[in-house]
Amino acid sequence: MAETNNAGEKQFAIQKIYTKDISFETPNSPKVFTQKWEPSLDLNLGTNVENLENSMYEVSLSITATVKIGDTIAYLVEIKQAGIFAIAGFNDQEMGPMLGSFCPNILFPYAREAISDLVTKGGFPQLILAPVNFDALYMQHLQQNQQSAEGKTLN
Repeated sequence: MAETNNAGEKQFAIQKIYTKDISFETPNSPKVFTQKWEPSLDLNLGTNVENLENSMYEVSLSITATVKIGDTIAYLVEIKQAGIFAIAGFNDQEMGPMLGSFCPNILFPYAREAISDLVTKGGFPQLILAPVNFDALYMQHLQQNQQSAEGKTLN
């Protein structure tokens, strides 16, 4: 019987998905409910990766959505959606996209649902965030890091 060597195999598993931090504020209520609802949305995204132990990583996705009517803040919602992922057998070039794009793609629907629920419970029309292209954001991040590194070597 031949033995199989699993040491070089690529492995990916979701260990846990959870909400790490959440906040909802309506600083101008109840006045904001009497205004005509023509909102503008400002959305900020961020990710953080923490190397735990034994090929375990915590990836957290931070989303801040600020909705205004004119210059008045209707509401502000912030969430840190996190997950613990077991990732092994990937080389360094593969790990960046796994942690910077693939894992945030998994977390985003959970964060989007939590934001939608909070906004609705806050008395506002449902907020459904559009899908995010984390692959493009990750590539943009790499290009910015490369440009800043090149700028430092020229000075």
